[in-house]
Amino acid sequence: MITPEILKKAIRNVPDFPKKGIQFKDITTLLKQPDLLRYVIDNTTKYYEDKGITKIVAIESRGFITGGALAEKLGAGFVPVRKPGRLPAEVFKKSYALEYGENCIEIHRDALVPEDIVLLHDDLLATGGTALAAIDLISRFNVQQVYCCFIIELDFLKGREKIMPLYDVFSLVHF
Repeated sequence: MITPEILKKAIRNVPDFPKKGIQFKDITTLLKQPDLLRYVIDNTTKYYEDKGITKIVAIESRGFITGGALAEKLGAGFVPVRKPGRLPAEVFKKSYALEYGENCIEIHRDALVPEDIVLLHDDLLATGGTALAAIDLISRFNVQQVYCCFIIELDFLKGREKIMPLYDVFSLVHF
């Protein structure tokens, strides 16, 4: 039987990546195992199946991997949030701080409508900077509801505290 602890053990830790002092959590070692990938998709789907999700908004790039599968399982559309210059039409843009620098993300200006119920998805929640930037982009569409889900949450960086209580946060694995 698969448990969150088994998922946790399947995640590779890469020290000093992308810079010294960061302990990078690499999900590729989890994703290559079909039973673990299925567990991630099935358990996340189960958590959200009664929420009326109409769009999965996934953050580049690892959020795309499971975000598309979640969209299909939940009968929802898929909306990518990307790094600058990678979306071909007009975009909204948001800069934000990471635990190791700064970045910027974009979403198409026609990606969502006010009737949408959105599930924001990424592989990892750390400080909450990327998630909050994505929430800021989503909020420009005045959607009905936003939920947030992650495969991994780094509890000691307290990203959840920045997102809740305004938004529900679900994570499968906690470090």
